[in-house]
Amino acid sequence: MKNILGREIPDYIEGYGEVKPFQGAYVNYGNKKKVGVNVSSVAPGEMKLHHGIDSVLDKLELRDGMNISFHHHLRNGDYVLNTVVDELAKRGIKDLTIVASSIFPVHAPLVEHIKTGVVTGIYAAYMSGPVAKAVSKGLLKNPAIMHTHGGRARLIESGDLHIDIAFLASPTSDEYGNVNGLFGKSACGVLGYAVADAEYADITVAVTDNLVEYPNAPIEISQVYVDYVAVVESIGDPKGIVSGTTQITKDPVGLKIAKMTSEVMKASGLVKDGLSFQTGAGGISLAVAAELKKIMQKEKIKGSFAAGGITGYIVDMYEEGLFNALFDVQCFDLKAVESCGKNPKHQLMSSSMYGNPNNKGAVVNKLDIMILGATEVDTDFNVNVTTGSDGNIMGGSGGHSDTAAGSKLTIIVSKLVKSRLSVIKDKVTTVTTPGETVDVIVTERGIAINPKRTDLIEQLNKTHLPIKTIEELKEEAERIAGKAKSIELEEDIVAVVEYRDGTVIDVVRKVK
Repeated sequence: MKNILGREIPDYIEGYGEVKPFQGAYVNYGNKKKVGVNVSSVAPGEMKLHHGIDSVLDKLELRDGMNISFHHHLRNGDYVLNTVVDELAKRGIKDLTIVASSIFPVHAPLVEHIKTGVVTGIYAAYMSGPVAKAVSKGLLKNPAIMHTHGGRARLIESGDLHIDIAFLASPTSDEYGNVNGLFGKSACGVLGYAVADAEYADITVAVTDNLVEYPNAPIEISQVYVDYVAVVESIGDPKGIVSGTTQITKDPVGLKIAKMTSEVMKASGLVKDGLSFQTGAGGISLAVAAELKKIMQKEKIKGSFAAGGITGYIVDMYEEGLFNALFDVQCFDLKAVESCGKNPKHQLMSSSMYGNPNNKGAVVNKLDIMILGATEVDTDFNVNVTTGSDGNIMGGSGGHSDTAAGSKLTIIVSKLVKSRLSVIKDKVTTVTTPGETVDVIVTERGIAINPKRTDLIEQLNKTHLPIKTIEELKEEAERIAGKAKSIELEEDIVAVVEYRDGTVIDVVRKVK
Protein backbone atom coordinates (compact mmCIF):
# COMPACT_ATOMS: atom_id res chain seq x y z
CA MET A 1 0.00 0.00 0.00
CA LYS A 2 0.95 3.68 -0.18
CA ASN A 3 0.51 6.23 2.57
CA ILE A 4 -0.70 9.76 1.83
CA LEU A 5 2.81 10.79 0.76
CA GLY A 6 2.96 8.00 -1.80
CA ARG A 7 5.55 5.97 0.09
CA GLU A 8 5.34 2.22 -0.58
CA ILE A 9 4.81 0.41 2.73
CA PRO A 10 3.65 -3.18 3.36
CA ASP A 11 0.38 -3.77 5.20
CA TYR A 12 2.30 -5.97 7.64
CA ILE A 13 5.99 -5.89 8.55
CA GLU A 14 7.59 -8.95 10.12
CA GLY A 15 8.98 -8.07 13.54
CA TYR A 16 6.85 -4.91 13.68
CA GLY A 17 3.27 -5.93 12.99
CA GLU A 18 0.29 -4.36 11.27
CA VAL A 19 0.99 -0.99 9.70
CA LYS A 20 -1.11 2.12 10.28
CA PRO A 21 -0.21 4.35 7.31
CA PHE A 22 0.50 8.06 7.76
CA GLN A 23 -2.53 10.04 6.62
CA GLY A 24 -1.52 13.59 7.46
CA ALA A 25 0.11 15.56 10.26
CA TYR A 26 -3.09 16.68 11.97
CA VAL A 27 -5.65 13.92 11.44
CA ASN A 28 -5.21 11.93 14.65
CA TYR A 29 -6.06 14.46 17.33
CA GLY A 30 -8.97 13.88 19.74
CA ASN A 31 -9.70 11.95 22.91
CA LYS A 32 -6.87 9.59 23.86
CA LYS A 33 -6.24 7.23 26.76
CA LYS A 34 -3.20 6.68 28.94
CA VAL A 35 -2.48 3.18 30.19
CA GLY A 36 -2.58 2.24 33.88
CA VAL A 37 0.67 1.23 35.59
CA ASN A 38 1.59 -1.52 38.02
CA VAL A 39 3.05 -0.19 41.27
CA SER A 40 5.09 -2.19 43.77
CA SER A 41 4.45 -0.50 47.10
CA VAL A 42 7.28 0.02 49.57
CA ALA A 43 6.68 -0.47 53.28
CA PRO A 44 8.30 1.64 56.00
CA GLY A 45 11.86 0.50 56.61
CA GLU A 46 12.30 -1.24 53.26
CA MET A 47 15.60 -0.39 51.56
CA LYS A 48 15.90 0.56 47.90
CA LEU A 49 19.66 1.08 47.97
CA HIS A 50 22.11 -1.33 46.31
CA HIS A 51 25.79 -1.14 45.46
CA GLY A 52 26.42 -2.05 41.83
CA ILE A 53 24.22 -3.13 38.92
CA ASP A 54 24.72 -6.81 39.80
CA SER A 55 23.15 -6.38 43.21
CA VAL A 56 20.00 -4.87 41.71
CA LEU A 57 19.79 -7.49 38.95
CA ASP A 58 19.87 -10.19 41.65
CA LYS A 59 16.60 -8.73 43.01
CA LEU A 60 14.79 -8.64 39.67
CA GLU A 61 12.85 -11.34 37.83
CA LEU A 62 14.87 -11.35 34.63
CA ARG A 63 13.69 -13.15 31.51
CA ASP A 64 14.29 -13.35 27.80
CA GLY A 65 12.34 -10.94 25.61
CA MET A 66 12.25 -7.98 28.02
CA ASN A 67 11.93 -4.35 26.95
CA ILE A 68 14.55 -2.35 28.85
CA SER A 69 14.82 1.41 28.57
CA PHE A 70 17.51 4.09 28.83
CA HIS A 71 17.69 7.85 28.34
CA HIS A 72 20.40 9.69 26.41
CA HIS A 73 21.04 12.88 28.38
CA LEU A 74 24.71 11.91 28.76
CA ARG A 75 24.70 11.52 24.97
CA ASN A 76 28.08 10.25 23.74
CA GLY A 77 29.33 10.01 27.32
CA ASP A 78 26.77 7.45 28.58
CA TYR A 79 28.08 4.34 30.37
CA VAL A 80 24.82 2.94 31.76
CA LEU A 81 23.32 1.28 28.67
CA ASN A 82 26.49 -0.67 27.85
CA THR A 83 27.03 -1.72 31.48
CA VAL A 84 23.50 -3.03 31.95
CA VAL A 85 23.34 -4.95 28.66
CA ASP A 86 26.78 -6.48 29.30
CA GLU A 87 25.63 -7.72 32.72
CA LEU A 88 22.40 -9.15 31.33
CA ALA A 89 24.35 -10.92 28.58
CA LYS A 90 26.62 -12.52 31.21
CA ARG A 91 23.49 -13.91 32.86
CA GLY A 92 22.39 -15.53 29.59
CA ILE A 93 19.46 -13.17 28.97
CA LYS A 94 18.65 -12.75 25.28
CA ASP A 95 16.06 -11.39 22.85
CA LEU A 96 16.13 -7.96 24.52
CA THR A 97 14.52 -4.88 23.01
CA ILE A 98 16.47 -1.71 23.80
CA VAL A 99 14.15 1.27 24.29
CA ALA A 100 16.74 4.04 24.17
CA SER A 101 15.68 7.62 23.59
CA SER A 102 18.77 7.87 21.36
CA ILE A 103 21.80 5.75 20.39
CA PHE A 104 25.30 7.25 20.01
CA PRO A 105 28.75 5.98 18.88
CA VAL A 106 29.61 5.24 22.53
CA HIS A 107 27.07 2.42 22.36
CA ALA A 108 29.18 0.46 19.85
CA PRO A 109 29.37 -2.61 22.18
CA LEU A 110 25.68 -3.21 21.36
CA VAL A 111 26.75 -4.41 17.91
CA GLU A 112 28.23 -7.61 19.32
CA HIS A 113 25.09 -8.19 21.37
CA ILE A 114 23.02 -7.74 18.20
CA LYS A 115 25.15 -10.36 16.44
CA THR A 116 24.74 -12.88 19.27
CA GLY A 117 20.98 -12.38 19.67
CA VAL A 118 21.16 -10.75 23.10
CA VAL A 119 19.58 -7.67 21.49
CA THR A 120 16.95 -8.25 18.79
CA GLY A 121 14.99 -4.97 18.81
CA ILE A 122 15.63 -1.24 19.16
CA TYR A 123 13.38 1.78 19.65
CA ALA A 124 15.12 5.15 19.20
CA ALA A 125 14.41 8.72 18.14
CA TYR A 126 17.97 9.10 16.86
CA MET A 127 20.72 6.66 15.98
CA SER A 128 24.31 7.24 14.89
CA GLY A 129 27.63 5.42 14.87
CA PRO A 130 28.33 1.65 14.72
CA VAL A 131 24.85 0.61 15.92
CA ALA A 132 23.21 2.64 13.14
CA LYS A 133 25.54 0.97 10.62
CA ALA A 134 24.73 -2.49 11.98
CA VAL A 135 20.99 -1.84 11.76
CA SER A 136 21.38 -0.48 8.23
CA LYS A 137 23.16 -3.70 7.22
CA GLY A 138 20.24 -5.76 8.49
CA LEU A 139 22.06 -7.33 11.45
CA LEU A 140 19.21 -6.61 13.90
CA LYS A 141 16.63 -9.43 13.95
CA ASN A 142 13.62 -7.09 14.00
CA PRO A 143 13.32 -3.73 12.25
CA ALA A 144 14.41 -0.83 14.43
CA ILE A 145 11.54 1.52 15.25
CA MET A 146 12.40 5.18 14.73
CA HIS A 147 10.04 7.66 16.36
CA THR A 148 10.05 11.28 17.48
CA HIS A 149 10.86 12.54 20.97
CA GLY A 150 7.21 13.39 21.57
CA GLY A 151 6.18 10.17 19.85
CA ARG A 152 8.27 8.14 22.28
CA ALA A 153 6.40 9.64 25.25
CA ARG A 154 3.11 8.92 23.45
CA LEU A 155 4.14 5.31 22.82
CA ILE A 156 4.93 4.74 26.49
CA GLU A 157 1.99 6.60 28.00
CA SER A 158 -0.54 4.97 25.67
CA GLY A 159 0.72 1.47 26.43
CA ASP A 160 1.69 0.86 22.81
CA LEU A 161 5.23 0.36 24.13
CA HIS A 162 5.54 -1.43 27.47
CA ILE A 163 8.77 -1.09 29.45
CA ASP A 164 9.68 -3.94 31.79
CA ILE A 165 12.68 -2.27 33.43
CA ALA A 166 13.85 1.33 33.09
CA PHE A 167 17.46 2.09 33.97
CA LEU A 168 17.86 5.82 34.64
CA ALA A 169 21.33 7.33 34.51
CA SER A 170 20.97 9.60 37.55
CA PRO A 171 23.69 12.22 38.14
CA THR A 172 22.39 12.76 41.69
CA SER A 173 20.10 10.61 43.80
CA ASP A 174 19.31 9.92 47.42
CA GLU A 175 18.77 6.43 48.86
CA TYR A 176 15.02 6.62 48.21
CA GLY A 177 15.28 7.53 44.52
CA ASN A 178 14.73 11.28 44.34
CA VAL A 179 16.72 12.16 41.23
CA ASN A 180 18.02 15.20 39.38
CA GLY A 181 20.66 15.80 36.74
CA LEU A 182 21.91 19.13 38.04
CA PHE A 183 24.79 18.17 40.30
CA GLY A 184 27.57 15.62 40.73
CA LYS A 185 30.55 14.64 38.60
CA SER A 186 28.22 13.41 35.81
CA ALA A 187 25.80 16.34 35.82
CA CYS A 188 23.94 16.54 32.51
CA GLY A 189 21.13 18.96 33.38
CA VAL A 190 17.57 18.10 32.43
CA LEU A 191 16.30 14.48 32.42
CA GLY A 192 13.22 15.12 30.29
CA TYR A 193 13.46 11.95 28.21
CA ALA A 194 13.56 9.74 31.32
CA VAL A 195 10.31 10.94 32.90
CA ALA A 196 7.88 8.71 30.97
CA ASP A 197 10.17 5.69 31.51
CA ALA A 198 10.25 6.28 35.27
CA GLU A 199 6.49 6.70 35.54
CA TYR A 200 5.34 3.83 33.30
CA ALA A 201 7.95 1.06 33.59
CA ASP A 202 7.12 -1.98 35.71
CA ILE A 203 10.43 -1.53 37.51
CA THR A 204 12.51 1.66 37.63
CA VAL A 205 16.16 1.60 38.68
CA ALA A 206 18.01 4.85 39.36
CA VAL A 207 21.70 4.28 38.58
CA THR A 208 23.85 6.95 40.23
CA ASP A 209 27.47 7.84 40.91
CA ASN A 210 26.53 10.64 43.33
CA LEU A 211 24.52 9.43 46.31
CA VAL A 212 23.49 12.33 48.56
CA GLU A 213 21.70 12.65 51.87
CA TYR A 214 17.91 12.35 51.82
CA PRO A 215 16.09 14.37 50.56
CA ASN A 216 17.87 15.20 47.32
CA ALA A 217 16.54 18.54 46.09
CA PRO A 218 15.37 19.79 43.73
CA ILE A 219 13.53 16.68 42.62
CA GLU A 220 12.99 16.11 38.91
CA ILE A 221 12.09 12.42 39.10
CA SER A 222 10.40 11.49 42.36
CA GLN A 223 10.92 8.60 44.75
CA VAL A 224 7.32 7.53 44.09
CA TYR A 225 8.40 6.14 40.69
CA VAL A 226 11.73 4.54 41.68
CA ASP A 227 11.98 0.93 42.87
CA TYR A 228 15.73 0.63 43.34
CA VAL A 229 18.81 2.83 43.56
CA ALA A 230 22.09 1.34 42.29
CA VAL A 231 25.30 3.14 43.22
CA VAL A 232 28.11 2.69 40.69
CA GLU A 233 31.55 4.21 40.22
CA SER A 234 30.57 6.22 37.14
CA ILE A 235 27.45 6.64 34.99
CA GLY A 236 29.32 8.46 32.24
CA ASP A 237 31.49 11.28 31.03
CA PRO A 238 29.67 14.64 30.99
CA LYS A 239 32.12 15.90 28.35
CA GLY A 240 30.27 13.55 25.99
CA ILE A 241 27.18 15.72 26.30
CA VAL A 242 28.83 18.07 23.81
CA SER A 243 28.66 15.68 20.86
CA GLY A 244 28.38 17.64 17.65
CA THR A 245 28.66 21.30 16.76
CA THR A 246 27.68 23.72 19.50
CA GLN A 247 29.53 26.75 18.16
CA ILE A 248 28.36 29.43 15.74
CA THR A 249 29.65 28.69 12.26
CA LYS A 250 32.46 30.85 10.88
CA ASP A 251 31.86 29.63 7.34
CA PRO A 252 30.86 32.59 5.11
CA VAL A 253 28.21 30.50 3.32
CA GLY A 254 26.65 29.44 6.61
CA LEU A 255 26.68 33.03 7.85
CA LYS A 256 24.99 34.17 4.66
CA ILE A 257 22.23 31.59 5.17
CA ALA A 258 21.80 32.76 8.77
CA LYS A 259 21.51 36.39 7.70
CA MET A 260 18.90 35.56 5.06
CA THR A 261 16.99 33.46 7.59
CA SER A 262 16.86 36.36 10.04
CA GLU A 263 15.36 38.53 7.30
CA VAL A 264 12.74 35.86 6.58
CA MET A 265 11.84 35.76 10.27
CA LYS A 266 11.58 39.53 10.48
CA ALA A 267 9.48 39.76 7.31
CA SER A 268 7.09 37.13 8.69
CA GLY A 269 5.95 39.58 11.37
CA LEU A 270 6.60 37.08 14.18
CA VAL A 271 9.71 38.80 15.58
CA LYS A 272 7.97 40.99 18.14
CA ASP A 273 7.32 41.13 21.87
CA GLY A 274 6.19 37.71 23.10
CA LEU A 275 8.22 35.80 20.47
CA SER A 276 8.78 32.09 21.17
CA PHE A 277 11.74 30.48 19.42
CA GLN A 278 13.69 27.26 19.07
CA THR A 279 16.80 26.35 17.15
CA GLY A 280 19.14 23.38 17.05
CA ALA A 281 22.76 23.14 18.17
CA GLY A 282 24.35 23.13 14.69
CA GLY A 283 26.66 25.90 13.51
CA ILE A 284 24.21 27.52 11.06
CA SER A 285 21.28 27.22 13.48
CA LEU A 286 23.26 28.99 16.21
CA ALA A 287 24.27 31.67 13.71
CA VAL A 288 20.55 32.25 13.11
CA ALA A 289 20.12 32.73 16.85
CA ALA A 290 22.98 35.25 16.78
CA GLU A 291 21.26 37.22 14.01
CA LEU A 292 17.96 37.10 15.90
CA LYS A 293 19.75 38.41 18.98
CA LYS A 294 20.93 41.49 17.05
CA ILE A 295 17.39 42.23 15.88
CA MET A 296 15.91 41.79 19.36
CA GLN A 297 18.57 44.02 20.93
CA LYS A 298 18.22 46.73 18.29
CA GLU A 299 14.42 46.80 18.42
CA LYS A 300 14.22 46.17 22.20
CA ILE A 301 12.09 43.05 21.73
CA LYS A 302 11.37 40.86 24.77
CA GLY A 303 10.55 37.29 23.87
CA SER A 304 8.30 34.91 25.78
CA PHE A 305 10.46 31.77 25.77
CA ALA A 306 13.12 29.78 23.96
CA ALA A 307 12.72 26.01 23.97
CA GLY A 308 14.14 22.62 23.11
CA GLY A 309 17.57 21.24 23.70
CA ILE A 310 19.17 24.31 25.25
CA THR A 311 22.67 25.56 24.47
CA GLY A 312 24.89 28.06 26.25
CA TYR A 313 24.16 30.58 23.53
CA ILE A 314 20.41 30.46 24.24
CA VAL A 315 21.20 30.74 27.97
CA ASP A 316 23.13 33.94 27.19
CA MET A 317 20.10 35.37 25.39
CA TYR A 318 17.91 34.53 28.39
CA GLU A 319 20.37 36.03 30.89
CA GLU A 320 20.56 39.19 28.80
CA GLY A 321 16.78 39.55 29.17
CA LEU A 322 15.83 38.71 25.58
CA PHE A 323 13.56 35.86 26.71
CA ASN A 324 11.41 35.66 29.81
CA ALA A 325 11.95 31.91 30.30
CA LEU A 326 13.51 28.75 28.90
CA PHE A 327 11.78 25.39 28.36
CA ASP A 328 14.46 22.69 28.40
CA VAL A 329 14.12 18.98 27.60
CA GLN A 330 17.88 18.28 27.31
CA CYS A 331 21.12 20.24 27.73
CA PHE A 332 23.45 20.43 24.75
CA ASP A 333 26.45 21.79 26.66
CA LEU A 334 27.77 22.32 30.17
CA LYS A 335 26.79 26.00 30.31
CA ALA A 336 23.17 24.94 29.87
CA VAL A 337 23.66 22.36 32.65
CA GLU A 338 24.92 25.10 34.97
CA SER A 339 22.00 27.37 34.06
CA CYS A 340 19.44 24.69 35.03
CA GLY A 341 20.69 24.82 38.59
CA LYS A 342 20.83 28.59 39.04
CA ASN A 343 18.21 30.27 36.84
CA PRO A 344 14.69 29.99 38.30
CA LYS A 345 12.97 30.46 34.94
CA HIS A 346 15.10 27.82 33.21
CA GLN A 347 12.16 25.39 33.27
CA LEU A 348 12.77 21.65 33.08
CA MET A 349 10.21 19.75 30.99
CA SER A 350 9.50 16.13 30.12
CA SER A 351 9.51 14.90 26.53
CA SER A 352 5.73 14.50 26.86
CA MET A 353 5.28 18.14 27.83
CA TYR A 354 7.66 19.04 25.00
CA GLY A 355 6.18 17.24 22.04
CA ASN A 356 3.60 14.52 22.78
CA PRO A 357 0.65 15.09 20.39
CA ASN A 358 -1.68 13.13 22.70
CA ASN A 359 -1.51 15.34 25.77
CA LYS A 360 -3.50 18.46 26.63
CA GLY A 361 -1.09 20.81 24.94
CA ALA A 362 2.61 20.30 24.13
CA VAL A 363 5.12 23.17 24.33
CA VAL A 364 5.81 22.82 20.59
CA ASN A 365 2.25 24.04 19.97
CA LYS A 366 3.24 27.43 21.43
CA LEU A 367 6.31 27.93 19.23
CA ASP A 368 6.34 30.87 16.84
CA ILE A 369 9.55 30.08 14.95
CA MET A 370 11.49 26.82 14.61
CA ILE A 371 14.87 26.52 12.85
CA LEU A 372 15.73 23.02 11.60
CA GLY A 373 18.33 21.34 9.41
CA ALA A 374 18.02 18.71 6.67
CA THR A 375 19.94 15.92 4.99
CA GLU A 376 17.55 16.08 2.02
CA VAL A 377 14.44 18.01 1.04
CA ASP A 378 12.19 17.08 -1.87
CA THR A 379 10.04 19.19 -4.13
CA ASP A 380 7.03 18.50 -1.89
CA PHE A 381 9.01 19.97 1.06
CA ASN A 382 9.30 16.57 2.76
CA VAL A 383 12.50 16.43 4.85
CA ASN A 384 14.91 13.59 5.56
CA VAL A 385 17.12 13.63 8.65
CA THR A 386 17.07 9.84 9.18
CA THR A 387 19.30 8.48 6.41
CA GLY A 388 22.36 9.83 4.66
CA SER A 389 23.08 10.20 0.96
CA ASP A 390 24.13 6.52 0.92
CA GLY A 391 20.76 5.36 2.26
CA ASN A 392 22.12 4.24 5.62
CA ILE A 393 20.78 5.43 8.99
CA MET A 394 22.72 8.37 10.41
CA GLY A 395 20.24 10.25 12.59
CA GLY A 396 16.52 10.41 13.17
CA SER A 397 13.72 12.80 13.91
CA GLY A 398 14.40 13.61 17.53
CA GLY A 399 12.21 16.67 17.93
CA HIS A 400 12.30 17.57 14.21
CA SER A 401 8.76 16.41 13.34
CA ASP A 402 7.30 17.48 16.68
CA THR A 403 8.47 21.08 16.41
CA ALA A 404 7.69 21.37 12.69
CA ALA A 405 4.09 20.33 13.39
CA GLY A 406 3.67 22.77 16.26
CA SER A 407 5.39 25.98 15.25
CA LYS A 408 3.80 28.84 13.28
CA LEU A 409 6.89 29.17 11.07
CA THR A 410 9.15 26.18 10.35
CA ILE A 411 12.34 27.11 8.51
CA ILE A 412 14.82 24.58 7.12
CA VAL A 413 18.36 25.99 6.81
CA SER A 414 20.91 24.20 4.65
CA LYS A 415 23.62 24.67 2.08
CA LEU A 416 22.18 23.89 -1.34
CA VAL A 417 24.98 21.44 -2.12
CA LYS A 418 26.57 19.25 0.55
CA SER A 419 29.31 16.69 -0.08
CA ARG A 420 28.95 17.45 -3.81
CA LEU A 421 25.30 16.43 -3.75
CA SER A 422 22.17 18.51 -4.13
CA VAL A 423 20.14 18.75 -0.94
CA ILE A 424 16.96 19.16 -3.03
CA LYS A 425 15.67 15.91 -4.56
CA ASP A 426 12.67 14.81 -6.57
CA LYS A 427 12.01 12.42 -3.69
CA VAL A 428 13.90 12.15 -0.43
CA THR A 429 15.42 8.77 0.39
CA THR A 430 13.46 8.63 3.65
CA VAL A 431 10.66 10.90 4.83
CA THR A 432 11.20 12.04 8.41
CA THR A 433 9.10 15.21 8.51
CA PRO A 434 6.15 15.74 6.14
CA GLY A 435 6.21 18.74 3.83
CA GLU A 436 2.83 20.01 5.02
CA THR A 437 4.56 21.08 8.28
CA VAL A 438 7.52 22.82 6.57
CA ASP A 439 7.13 26.45 5.51
CA VAL A 440 10.43 27.77 4.16
CA ILE A 441 13.75 26.42 2.89
CA VAL A 442 16.68 28.85 3.14
CA THR A 443 19.88 28.16 1.18
CA GLU A 444 22.74 30.44 0.18
CA ARG A 445 21.42 30.54 -3.41
CA GLY A 446 17.78 31.22 -2.74
CA ILE A 447 14.72 30.78 -0.59
CA ALA A 448 11.80 28.47 -1.38
CA ILE A 449 8.41 28.94 0.27
CA ASN A 450 5.86 26.17 0.56
CA PRO A 451 3.09 27.10 -1.95
CA LYS A 452 0.45 26.56 0.73
CA ARG A 453 1.87 29.55 2.61
CA THR A 454 0.43 32.20 0.30
CA ASP A 455 0.66 34.72 3.17
CA LEU A 456 4.43 34.24 3.44
CA ILE A 457 4.88 34.39 -0.33
CA GLU A 458 3.08 37.74 -0.36
CA GLN A 459 5.14 39.10 2.56
CA LEU A 460 8.52 37.90 1.31
CA ASN A 461 7.94 39.04 -2.26
CA LYS A 462 7.99 42.58 -0.86
CA THR A 463 11.61 42.12 0.26
CA HIS A 464 14.88 42.05 -1.66
CA LEU A 465 15.38 38.37 -0.74
CA PRO A 466 16.04 35.85 -3.59
CA ILE A 467 12.69 34.02 -3.60
CA LYS A 468 12.62 31.01 -5.92
CA THR A 469 10.47 27.93 -6.37
CA ILE A 470 11.84 24.74 -4.90
CA GLU A 471 12.06 23.34 -8.43
CA GLU A 472 14.31 26.27 -9.40
CA LEU A 473 16.56 25.56 -6.42
CA LYS A 474 16.76 21.90 -7.39
CA GLU A 475 17.70 22.77 -10.98
CA GLU A 476 20.38 25.19 -9.78
CA ALA A 477 21.86 22.60 -7.43
CA GLU A 478 21.96 20.01 -10.19
CA ARG A 479 23.73 22.47 -12.50
CA ILE A 480 26.43 22.71 -9.85
CA ALA A 481 26.66 19.12 -8.63
CA GLY A 482 24.92 17.09 -11.31
CA LYS A 483 22.01 14.76 -10.71
CA ALA A 484 22.70 12.16 -8.03
CA LYS A 485 22.33 8.49 -8.90
CA SER A 486 19.41 6.72 -7.28
CA ILE A 487 20.27 4.46 -4.38
CA GLU A 488 19.57 0.80 -5.10
CA LEU A 489 17.56 -0.74 -2.28
CA GLU A 490 16.59 -4.28 -1.38
CA GLU A 491 13.13 -5.34 -0.22
CA ASP A 492 14.38 -6.03 3.32
CA ILE A 493 13.12 -3.42 5.81
CA VAL A 494 15.70 -2.56 8.48
CA ALA A 495 13.78 0.25 10.20
CA VAL A 496 10.25 1.58 10.47
CA VAL A 497 9.88 5.36 10.67
CA GLU A 498 6.86 6.37 12.74
CA TYR A 499 5.38 9.83 12.69
CA ARG A 500 4.69 11.40 16.08
CA ASP A 501 1.13 9.96 16.14
CA GLY A 502 2.35 6.37 15.64
CA THR A 503 1.43 6.04 11.97
CA VAL A 504 4.13 4.85 9.57
CA ILE A 505 5.49 7.69 7.48
CA ASP A 506 8.20 5.62 5.80
CA VAL A 507 10.47 2.59 6.05
CA VAL A 508 14.24 2.22 5.68
CA ARG A 509 15.26 -0.56 3.35
CA LYS A 510 18.62 -2.30 3.22
CA VAL A 511 21.00 -0.80 0.65
CA LYS A 512 22.15 -3.18 -2.09
